Amino acid sequence: MKNIRNFSIIAHIDHGKSTLADRLLQITNTISERDMKDQVLDDMDLEREKGITIKSHAIQIEYEFENVDYILNLIDTPGHVDFSYEVNRALAACEGALLLVDASQGIQAQTISNLYLAIENDLEIIPVINKIDMDGAMIDEVRDQIIELIGCKPDEILLASARTGVGVEQILQAIVHRIPAPRGNLDSPLQALIFDSVFNSFRGIIVYYRIMNGVLRKKDKVKFISTGVEYEADEIGILRLALEPREVMSAGNVGYIITGIKNAKEVKVGDTITLADNLNPRMIQGFEEVKPMVFAGIFPINTDDFSELRECMDKLQLNDASLTYELETSQALGFGFRCGFLGMLHMEIIQERLEREFNQTVITTVPNVSFVAYTTKGEIITVNNPTEMPDPVRTEKTDEPYIKAQIITKPEYIGNIMTLCLGKRGILINQSYLTTTRVELLFEMPLTEIVFDFYDKLKSQTRGYASFDYHPIGYRESDIVKMDILLNGDKVDALSALIHRSRAQDFGRKLCEKLKELLPRQQFQIAIQAAIGAKVIARETISALRKDVTAKCYGGDISRKRKLLEKQKEGKKRMRQIGNVEVPQEAFLAVLKLDD
Repeated sequence: MKNIRNFSIIAHIDHGKSTLADRLLQITNTISERDMKDQVLDDMDLEREKGITIKSHAIQIEYEFENVDYILNLIDTPGHVDFSYEVNRALAACEGALLLVDASQGIQAQTISNLYLAIENDLEIIPVINKIDMDGAMIDEVRDQIIELIGCKPDEILLASARTGVGVEQILQAIVHRIPAPRGNLDSPLQALIFDSVFNSFRGIIVYYRIMNGVLRKKDKVKFISTGVEYEADEIGILRLALEPREVMSAGNVGYIITGIKNAKEVKVGDTITLADNLNPRMIQGFEEVKPMVFAGIFPINTDDFSELRECMDKLQLNDASLTYELETSQALGFGFRCGFLGMLHMEIIQERLEREFNQTVITTVPNVSFVAYTTKGEIITVNNPTEMPDPVRTEKTDEPYIKAQIITKPEYIGNIMTLCLGKRGILINQSYLTTTRVELLFEMPLTEIVFDFYDKLKSQTRGYASFDYHPIGYRESDIVKMDILLNGDKVDALSALIHRSRAQDFGRKLCEKLKELLPRQQFQIAIQAAIGAKVIARETISALRKDVTAKCYGGDISRKRKLLEKQKEGKKRMRQIGNVEVPQEAFLAVLKLDD
């Protein structure tokens, strides 16, 4: 066990984590030259296209140093704020972390929040300044920033260029010297922490774990503590580029187990594996449950596909433990799911994965956050969906979630950021200069305001020079109202939204205008209205398609034309009463892109 090292790579998005992982694998000959490609650990097409890591990936490296063979278990982590739960789970299986900082950009918001996650898990931190070969590298400045942030000595900071391979050997030596070997007792009963799982259509669910104590052997009878189910370990082994079977796995190691589990509900990330004959099993204190930030409904386009979509959601949740969902029904869209996501990028990725990996075309409703409503009878209702909002007459008050937003940027963009955040009902808490060219702004803001397009706007206002991170700070009382969209007096529940009263009129008007463009014209007039309770706050009308019924009357008496027009008018009236308006899928998607 003393020759094992378990470590993660943490950094802000696009600071070179995947590139460094590639170099570590290349230098230690873990991967043959033939299999080598950029972002070798990112196995999803989506990750390659977007150039981001979405899932943590574990791989074992063998490294010989001073005539001793070491086993290094590397877990590469994502950098985007929406995937911080992946980072948290990866860190729970490690003893150390490489903190990567881009020499040309310095410390960014996500660097700091991932560092705090590592400190909470009591990990040994090795700071590395990456991309030192770039023209805009500010090595001395970035070194000062790291010293101020971590309080380490200047000679503890390693310099490297993951692209060219400079300094990577020193990183490997530092991992061996500075990261402690895992502590664990081989004679204790088996305790293994599940930190990830994937679904394989041939072999069932493959569970990834880190053994804290004890030994796991092939054909052992194992038990998952929180679900209480027992299985036989058909295959155990280590994680290389492909799975490599082993007969025995001992404490301190990271590996996989295949038991032929087919039911996704039986595996929980954060659960503990023990042996079935252990009469007094103890859970490992893993990581807390995921807290979704954004909620949206996902519905199949054909209601017949619902059961298939349910299976796909189960399999996807195995692969992405931060996705939560429950059943939901909508008058307009039928059966579907109310899903909880960690952010808008997370929601977009899930939608893409459903389409690519499972061939499911889905409709997503307007995203919203979770509110707490207090009724006049003293009930407390958690509102994740506009339909759950109690009647305004019965509502005493409504609380909305607030977040603390940390923005790090260049001083010249302070004005733009102030305008953006104050326009989103933000309150400036603090402004401090980290260096002469970097300023940190702290805001308290409602989560509702950053859900839609805040991140995109922030990037465009600062030409990409701002980094953003946030964490929840609780609920505060707010004037939240439910805005309904009515088509000819009928509510379309899938287009309802919970919104601050000051924003409702503007949002309602925009939405009505957008729907007027998108809804196909009918033989009868369609009234599109946005309403809060019984009060209509915006309206647009789509005029009817009219047949020229007087075309055959040329000349002659006017009363004949009038008679035909009256007859048409009666028909239109009757048609309007029985006619219903089909809402195309584009209309639901348009709501997400109102500001485009």
